[in-house]
Amino acid sequence: MPKNSKVTQREHSNEHVTESVADLLALEEPVDYKQSVLNVAGETGGKQKAAEEELDVEDRPAWNSKLQYILAQIGFSVGLGNIWRFPYLCQKNGGGAYLVPYLVLLIIIGIPLFFLELAVGQRIRRGSIGVWHYVCPRLGGIGFSSCIVCLFVGLYYNVIIGWSVFYFFKSFQYPLPWSECPVIRNGTVAVVEPECEKSSATTYFWYREALDISNSISESGGLNWKMTLCLLVAWSIVGMAVVKGIQSSGKVMYFSSLFPYVVLACFLVRGLLLRGAVDGILHMFTPKLDKMLDPQVWREAATQVFFALGLGFGGVIAFSSYNKQDNNCHFDAALVSFINFFTSVLATLVVFAVLGFKANIMNEKCVVENAEKILGYLNSNVLSRDLIPPHVNFSHLTTKDYSEMYNVIMTVKEKQFPALGLDPCLLEDELDKSVQGTGLAFIAFTEAMTHFPASPFWSVMFFLMLINLGLGSMIGTMAGITTPIIDTFKVPKEIFTVGCCVFAFFVGLLFVQRSGNYFVTMFDDYSATLPLTVIVILENIAVAWIYGTKKFMQELTEMLGFRPYRFYFYMWKFVSPLFMAVLTTASIIQLGVSPPGYSAWIKEEAAERYLYFPNWAMALLITLIAVATLPIPVVFILRHFHLLSDGSNTLSVSYKKGRMMKDISNLEENDETRFILSKVPSEAPSPMPTHRSYLGPGSTSPLETSGNPNGRYGSGYLLASTPESEL
Repeated sequence: MPKNSKVTQREHSNEHVTESVADLLALEEPVDYKQSVLNVAGETGGKQKAAEEELDVEDRPAWNSKLQYILAQIGFSVGLGNIWRFPYLCQKNGGGAYLVPYLVLLIIIGIPLFFLELAVGQRIRRGSIGVWHYVCPRLGGIGFSSCIVCLFVGLYYNVIIGWSVFYFFKSFQYPLPWSECPVIRNGTVAVVEPECEKSSATTYFWYREALDISNSISESGGLNWKMTLCLLVAWSIVGMAVVKGIQSSGKVMYFSSLFPYVVLACFLVRGLLLRGAVDGILHMFTPKLDKMLDPQVWREAATQVFFALGLGFGGVIAFSSYNKQDNNCHFDAALVSFINFFTSVLATLVVFAVLGFKANIMNEKCVVENAEKILGYLNSNVLSRDLIPPHVNFSHLTTKDYSEMYNVIMTVKEKQFPALGLDPCLLEDELDKSVQGTGLAFIAFTEAMTHFPASPFWSVMFFLMLINLGLGSMIGTMAGITTPIIDTFKVPKEIFTVGCCVFAFFVGLLFVQRSGNYFVTMFDDYSATLPLTVIVILENIAVAWIYGTKKFMQELTEMLGFRPYRFYFYMWKFVSPLFMAVLTTASIIQLGVSPPGYSAWIKEEAAERYLYFPNWAMALLITLIAVATLPIPVVFILRHFHLLSDGSNTLSVSYKKGRMMKDISNLEENDETRFILSKVPSEAPSPMPTHRSYLGPGSTSPLETSGNPNGRYGSGYLLASTPESEL
């Protein structure tokens, strides 16, 4: 710079002079910022790195429309858990009473944290690894943990899609193959399969024909070739959907996100027309108020909120990172959360309407079977005909008549009654039978559909819906893996995505052994829950307590154009971390008090039996939890002791394509320099003022007055306005 320049003279003056950026730039030699890259106090290769990252942001894919983005978020958050886990939790935890803790936790934890993930992804425009490295480099391991949890979930989740594929193809026949027990013929003698006769046709088909399950997790039994082929089909579908990133998955979402609602609406209309549907719905919405005070109910409600909204997986952040920075993510958070809750309630109505129909069918079957027992006792003079009310007609026996007859016999034959083996046949008992997870979809619901007119059609629709629900969630799960890895390590997208699918298929063979269903239980119920809780609470702490809630709220104001409600400030700062700390503690205590186990199907008994995991399985489970959470302390230690660079030793300024990019890497410990993050001029006004005060040589540069060194991303680049926008 010339010694007699205006700026140089003022560096040796103590006067405070206010000068515009235009005046300062006008006195210097012109720079062709559209063509050149300027490296200030930089390391070798800084120019190339700055230019590469600028081009990376400019070339970042974007959603074709707001509708496509919303459908992607809905497809990720609305999954198989909405169809079978939420109804099961309602049934188990007090019916309508369960909705109270769920709604409370959705409002104070779910929506605020969902909004937080949407905001950081949209603001920083990177996957989970880049986002949390920017917010707090020492907690950069959160992003890696999210990737690992996504991998664990994707491994078993796609197996469930494979099961749905198997049932889908089996549905193209009449009668449905699970409607009747198979008959074994030995010459001229034909007998019903004993395992099926002791259980039911749908239960037998699920455990024996589909899974061919072993008696315990310790009995591998080899691969189930039918499910291996279905798993290959499932991973092929997922691979084709995600191979091009959001360019391919975004188009898939138009069908995979909307089709399930068409099917649910059809099932709701059909279910409401079924006999006994009202009984099921009334049973569901009849609240058991004592359950509302049960801590276990609140813990399960909080876990369901995490899984329902996809918190901590990284998929929410990945999808949001492809948005424009002026997108109203606050509206998106409220909309997607409402649709998710609405879907859960809609699915619960459908499930309980159908289960009410099934309960009536099973109750009538119970009445017929026990009436035959009573007739046998009457014919053998074990019971006197005087015990039978005169109006009872065995040819047209109603449940009310049977209940009256049952109560009379129980009262008169009090001592001999247990030996008679009569069942009360109460409708409430059938409705209270909780069927969890896969059992609800592949046993209870399939059994109900066998009684539908045109049952193959409804079966095809149901399992096609499950495939699409699973596909939407898998697209988000894969985005939680591929987006941060591709952003951080710049690997080729198509090759890496295909490689992930191939790798996951071969590892997923663990779940298509004859004992594979027990490993699905291990991964689903235990391996992901605790790590996810830890990830979400650390995300909240990183933003609210390290990055700073006030600072984050200010950046949201600049990004959105309005200030979010004060409600979010208190939720992020105090309420959500407290509730999640309690949840984490409760989860750890629960694991200690109730050792992990699984429901095993015992072939000889044709019944389920709860077994505890053996020692080697417990060691595997602990290893999975440790692997999922290990990156967090490892990255923290490495960066705390400067064994791993947090990326920021240099300040490079590049002028390219009409935008200014600044890069900070490896700053000294006592250097509090932070980049001022602003938006592209086309998206929002720059938060930088048009004029700045130059305070002389003893003062601090404007670039050196901004906060905390923890707020850097990777190589630390951030976007600012073009030089023209400052003039």
